Amino acid sequence: MTRQHTRAWFGLLVILCPVFLVSMDGSILFLAMPRISQALTPTADQALWILDVYGFAVGSLLIAFGNIGDRYGRLKLLMIGAAVFGIGSAGAAFAPNPELLIAFRALMGLAGATLLPSALAVLSELFTDPRRRARAIGVFAAAFAAGFAIGPVVGGVLLERFPWGSVFLVNLPVIAVFLALAPALLREARATGKGRVDVLSVVLSAVGLLLAIHGIKHAAADGLSAVAVSTAITGTGLLVWFARRQRRLEYPLIEFSLFRDRVFTIAIVTGLLPLAAWSAAAYLSGIHLQSVLGLPVLHAALLALPGAAVLTTLCVVTPALAERIGERAALTVCHFSIAAGLALLLMTGVTGGTGWYVASTMVSGIGYGISFSMVADTAVAAVPAERAGAAGAIAETSNEIGNALGIALMGSLAAVVFRLAGPDLAPTLGETLQRPGIAPTAVLDAKEAFVAGLHTAVAVLSLLHVGLGILALRWLPQSEKALVPQASA
Repeated sequence: MTRQHTRAWFGLLVILCPVFLVSMDGSILFLAMPRISQALTPTADQALWILDVYGFAVGSLLIAFGNIGDRYGRLKLLMIGAAVFGIGSAGAAFAPNPELLIAFRALMGLAGATLLPSALAVLSELFTDPRRRARAIGVFAAAFAAGFAIGPVVGGVLLERFPWGSVFLVNLPVIAVFLALAPALLREARATGKGRVDVLSVVLSAVGLLLAIHGIKHAAADGLSAVAVSTAITGTGLLVWFARRQRRLEYPLIEFSLFRDRVFTIAIVTGLLPLAAWSAAAYLSGIHLQSVLGLPVLHAALLALPGAAVLTTLCVVTPALAERIGERAALTVCHFSIAAGLALLLMTGVTGGTGWYVASTMVSGIGYGISFSMVADTAVAAVPAERAGAAGAIAETSNEIGNALGIALMGSLAAVVFRLAGPDLAPTLGETLQRPGIAPTAVLDAKEAFVAGLHTAVAVLSLLHVGLGILALRWLPQSEKALVPQASA
């Protein structure tokens, strides 16, 4: 028994290898983008795709691959996904142009979508005791959050000594360890009776999301045009078709009927909006620290450490905190602390603001940690036990989509402000600063325009979190019994 218990915990450590990489690769480029922009000179649109195509691929395919793993074997899919993730990482590290880097990032996202649901399912097979399984899932969630939090730090440390491709090559040793140990420590897990995967739904959700966001980003970078508007409308139409189709399927990818429950809706939005805020603020702040204030990449990475420590600590202590003050109070604190932290970034400027940045990450880190830790449990608790799997899958998807949407939408908003308020030189700050012979006054104007875009984006996100905090106060029940999982009733 003890030997089996030890093997299970070693198996957990092995599972955490790909989980940590999937989450870390969602954020590791935030500080690396200025260096990548110098090397590959992507357009404004391409720069945003390099960052967020990974998250879109993971989010749009997560539920589909969860169903595929249920039907054909989760460990098998986990092994294939890890190998493909390694191939994508190697290709991205040596990509000679932005187009290939985007393609390999998309491949990494596709592989990441196979890893998360399969890893959680295989973990559940390792721990048959409910209490030990709950502890293991807590470690799983903390590792996933920690990967997001320290991704920019890891990227900054690597870039201080190595070329930009090192942020992808760092994945390969971890993948190699996983592929070597997984067959010996992990067991196959397969469920039956899940029905077939609706291929058309997968295509509609993925293509619709990509087209809609591409249209928005194209309009932000180059202004309104027939191409941008038609692309966005086409993508939106495909997403509406996807939503309507789910209502007619016996085994839908997303059960939209679950959103009739207000608690579930609050939980899912809490999974999406904080990740959107965190990714957008981290991306834009990384550019501000390096391109506006001129800090070395390692210095910028070290400034992110206090916020990462707060976020990771809150992931660990939130279950006990929620048990003490209640889930309603915890989720309310989550949104108002994120709103306050984002508002602190309004104090940053062209000549300073590093202290405000550190304070912002620490204050908002409280809310991010609560969000990462509570979303899945709150969503699952709000629905009947037989629908817990669907609720959990939607919760995971909301995290990944939020991470990508934050960069896409808020990055596009910041780009619009830059283009309207900034110099008529180039569509991005990076491209502007690389222009030969640029005048000092034009440099200052460009930096001021970027800061204006940063302030606009964080102000919008802060107000959205204030609104969601108010909704949490109004919609979430005061009785703790309403938030207790059905299975334990």
